[in-house]
Amino acid sequence: MSMEEKLNSQTSLDFKSSVLKPETEEQIADIIKRCYRKNIPLEIQGRNSKKNIGRNFQTQKILDLSNYSGIIKYEPEELYIKVKSGTPLKEIKEAIDKKNQQLAFEPIDFGPLFSGKSNEGTIGGVLACNFAGPRRFKYGSARDHLLGFKGVNGKGEIIKSGGTVVKNVTGYDLSKILTGSYGTLTVFTEVAIKVLPKPDSVKTLVIANPHLKKGLEYLSLALASSSDPSGAVFYPEFFSKEFTFNDLTNEGPFSAIRIEGSKLSIDERIKRLIQELKVDKKDVSILDPEQSHIFWENTTSLKVFSNLKGNLLRAVVPPSETFDVITKLKPFNVKYFIDWGGSLIWLQLDKLTANDLKRIKELILSFSGYLTVVKIEESLKSSVDIFSIDEIRYKISEKIKESFDPKRILNPGKMYSGI
Repeated sequence: MSMEEKLNSQTSLDFKSSVLKPETEEQIADIIKRCYRKNIPLEIQGRNSKKNIGRNFQTQKILDLSNYSGIIKYEPEELYIKVKSGTPLKEIKEAIDKKNQQLAFEPIDFGPLFSGKSNEGTIGGVLACNFAGPRRFKYGSARDHLLGFKGVNGKGEIIKSGGTVVKNVTGYDLSKILTGSYGTLTVFTEVAIKVLPKPDSVKTLVIANPHLKKGLEYLSLALASSSDPSGAVFYPEFFSKEFTFNDLTNEGPFSAIRIEGSKLSIDERIKRLIQELKVDKKDVSILDPEQSHIFWENTTSLKVFSNLKGNLLRAVVPPSETFDVITKLKPFNVKYFIDWGGSLIWLQLDKLTANDLKRIKELILSFSGYLTVVKIEESLKSSVDIFSIDEIRYKISEKIKESFDPKRILNPGKMYSGI
């Protein structure tokens, strides 16, 4: 067998199939190169945990990365792990948990929302969508933990950026562009991710709040304090009923503030925080480590929206504007809870029209924020843009798409119509 024949046998798949499941980076590049030559649009899939986020679009073939999986290298002492992009997040978390380490950006589990059960997806999907959980304000988003990557652009070319150690920031801008692009620019093949030690312990200070404004004030003061919180969330009465813990004695709306670290420092910091917030002790509950873990896992997995029948929007606004935003959203009959210390608002709407969505987007943009439609009625998915964007940013996105995917074959229209 000639060298060329050996190479072809390693990279080729049955291209007649509508679902292509490569096992190597070379096969991924070969598939995309063929689709580029023949102008065949591709839908990029991992474990379908985020398939329903984004616009409906039509493709001839599916690039399924579920067979392209595995840990390439894990260096606990160097605080990084390198994996294939199709590796399930669960597998990565289990591996680093054995070394008492974690993904500090706290990736969101959308499984309960869409299927009623956990489905954390793949690491490639996590980075492609750039979602982060409650620790976002302390540790940054998923893109801030991407040290380096390899991927394949829309022409079938393999590209590489960054390194595998924390001090190496080469290619940071390229990583920033590709994370959050929902697979419309490049298919990640290998990623090196920063990991961090798990804290020794955790407790959660829960404060009963009769009013939203006071609850947001507690979150703001906590983030500015010396207590160094790693989570700060507000649940109104509608959703607070979903939480039942032995140590949670208050009923009604509440603010919850997570404190992590050594056991001794946690108790001291909570005590100091209670004094700084000037809260009445009768309004205070403290969740122990076990209950705290459950509480924040439920928050990260959006458990209050399990099997939601209606619509779910995700708005990010300056914390100083959150109260006014929610006040102006009242005519839309929204149910909500607030994360990231006041800047992330999850909005549930039982009914939503295209005109309602347009007005809500305009409202969020007027407060210097942005909106993502996470779940929406099927009748609207193909007719509305899922992400808020102004005309200038759309033009920039169009140019970037042209550079990475000139024939628009990767997840075409997933984020914006025409891109």
